[in-house]
Amino acid sequence: MKLLIALFALCLTFGLTAQENHKDYSFSKIYDLKTTPVKNQQSSGTCWSFATVSFLETEILRTKNIEIDLSEMFFVRMAYFTKAELYIRLHGNSNFSEGGQAHDVFNVLRKYGMVTEETYKGLCYGEEQHVHSELVDGLKGYISGVNKKSNGKLSTAWTAAVNGILDAYFCTVPKNFSYEGKTYKPTEFVGFSGINPDDYIEITSYSNEPFYKKIILRIPDNWSGDQYYNVPADDMMKIIENALKNGYSVCWDGDVSERSFCFSAGIAIIPDDDWSDISRAEAAKKFESYNKEKAVTQEMRQLTFDNLTTTDDHLMHITGMYKDAKGVFYYKTKNSWSAESNSQGGYLMMSDSYVRLKTTAILIHKKAVPEELAKKIGVN
Repeated sequence: MKLLIALFALCLTFGLTAQENHKDYSFSKIYDLKTTPVKNQQSSGTCWSFATVSFLETEILRTKNIEIDLSEMFFVRMAYFTKAELYIRLHGNSNFSEGGQAHDVFNVLRKYGMVTEETYKGLCYGEEQHVHSELVDGLKGYISGVNKKSNGKLSTAWTAAVNGILDAYFCTVPKNFSYEGKTYKPTEFVGFSGINPDDYIEITSYSNEPFYKKIILRIPDNWSGDQYYNVPADDMMKIIENALKNGYSVCWDGDVSERSFCFSAGIAIIPDDDWSDISRAEAAKKFESYNKEKAVTQEMRQLTFDNLTTTDDHLMHITGMYKDAKGVFYYKTKNSWSAESNSQGGYLMMSDSYVRLKTTAILIHKKAVPEELAKKIGVN
């Protein structure tokens, strides 16, 4: 997962929101789900944890009507050790980076559990916000050095050393913690939350693999080789809409590198004309009037995936569905760049065309899949 810090500055010259500039960019609500407050990943490539933790918190709200602030850094810390083990096991032939996928959170949850933010902030290195560059460089340097096997074989110390680095930056992982007067082990807190990791699936849509089958999505941040259900784009969009209609939110993974992804304006579209050669400031001005969008096809999805103009840049959390004055559908999307990072309180509206083209994958509760489609892909 690329850390797209530059996107904080996207369209910052755009003084007014698009809603203020043009009446056709005003939105009316179709579905809007209750969720938890927007958080801030700051200078860390951990959007995968922030988006998925937001999804988990929203699931707990949906099922138990309890608002719990979960620790994102607990999942990041535990995933790093698993990445390190795999990197060494595969002689350096796996992706060891900040990035990840939604399933990484669930894989940690299965093995290690989860804890509250109050219990584990992951800030043991003299910072008040998440700033991971030194940590990442240090970890990469150490694990690359271990992989050289300079002594002819691996020592018995390297795993303890990796854990030592992680504990030094993130803090020691608690064996027990208190929540509202009761003591829990991290694994016990999963039971309290009501989350069953087996209830959640990931879905993608690419024609280089067979549809209605489980596939390994070939992207760098799927370092664990997890499988996704592969369906046509039309079905993927039906699943998203059906989820929101029935009270289920959607964890979204996709590309946010387009000039037409204007976060300060709170809008992302796929314009009919080409914006690739214009500046961010020029792109921002385009939102002063309404923009016709492309009709996105499965072939377009595959082309942009194959030529790497659609990559898994960023994970966010879809919590609602709206439409504009012309009847175009948009998906209300919660980002992790702080509530003050744009004029929409840290949210943006991604158009139907944008989601249709730029979605790499989604994670949802399996009951969010329409019944007929669930049978077709073998979800029960």
